[in-house]
Amino acid sequence: MANDDDFLDNIEDSEENEENEETAEQGIDIESRELANKQALEQAQRNLLARKRIDDLMEKKRLKDLLDDSDDW
Repeated sequence: MANDDDFLDNIEDSEENEENEETAEQGIDIESRELANKQALEQAQRNLLARKRIDDLMEKKRLKDLLDDSDDW
């Protein structure tokens, strides 16, 4: 019977190891998703700032064209 007990202990140990590996893999997946989300958020913020800057420059150019009276003379 001692062999049977050792066999069952080995099965339980291998199941625990598999569970630990799965938990570790899930932790890595979560961390990589969080990092990807953080990077995507940072990129979205940079894109918004760039879009705002482009809009400001285009508005400035439009106003300059409206105020340019060189054709009037």
